[in-house]
Amino acid sequence: MIKIDISNQTLEYYQDDCLIKSYLVSTAANGTGELDNSFCTPTGQFRIHAKIAQDLPINSVLVGREPTGEIYSQALSTKHPDRDWILTRILWLEGLEAHNQNTKDRYIYIHGAPDATRMGVPGSKGCIRMHNQDVIELFEKVQIGEDIVIMKP
Repeated sequence: MIKIDISNQTLEYYQDDCLIKSYLVSTAANGTGELDNSFCTPTGQFRIHAKIAQDLPINSVLVGREPTGEIYSQALSTKHPDRDWILTRILWLEGLEAHNQNTKDRYIYIHGAPDATRMGVPGSKGCIRMHNQDVIELFEKVQIGEDIVIMKP
């Protein structure tokens, strides 16, 4: 089970009700919410719908859940300053409650971000950002269908 605390900007991974690891994350700069095109992080009960990019190298760039063949670098960032960087791994979320059932269609993920991305503060466009090594570690531990709770602040 994964528990994401918006107030603390943390993601906690549990096995058998025992906390295994806690990570700093970055959720939406716009706060919480479930409206389409709101760029908010949804809250409530979820599960992992899909695990994407299992064997890609660290810093691999993904667009539309597909690898572009690019590896993130500062030069690439300078070339594409407005790109929302989705790197390394994706855990695609599916909402399980009436208010968040659009989560999968909103393409809300737990995903890797550039190492320079500040964690512990909101900053994403709705997704849950993690440092690349952290998302790889989490990706290897979780399964499709794993329960996730995103708690309101």
